[in-house]
Amino acid sequence: MIGVEGSQTSCRMMPFERFGAWQRAHYLALDVYKVSARWPVQERYGLISQARRAAYSIPSNIAEGSARRGSNEFARFLNIALGSFSELTYLLYLARDLGYLSAEEWSALEERRTVTGKLLWSLYARVRKR
Repeated sequence: MIGVEGSQTSCRMMPFERFGAWQRAHYLALDVYKVSARWPVQERYGLISQARRAAYSIPSNIAEGSARRGSNEFARFLNIALGSFSELTYLLYLARDLGYLSAEEWSALEERRTVTGKLLWSLYARVRKR
């Protein structure tokens, strides 16, 4: 299990934890939870809930898919993760344009999102080639 970014809190890793895409997606989800906690309370059941669901869906689908038998099943779950990634991307743009994200928050999220997306697409391409 991962605690503070980059540190291990347990000596036994689950298979999905070896994927850089999962690691980065996990930290992206944590960041989304942190920033969305400061969004307007009237967004609790709207944008906050939807952004959080999309954010945790990415690492969740990587984890679940990695436990399935065969590349086709894993690729199917990675495809779902990519859909959630795309949804989260839009929701972050919306939050930025509504003024819910500071310039610093947006910059940090955008950097993390970009790296996560590249790793996720790369993992998907590798799995599809198998």
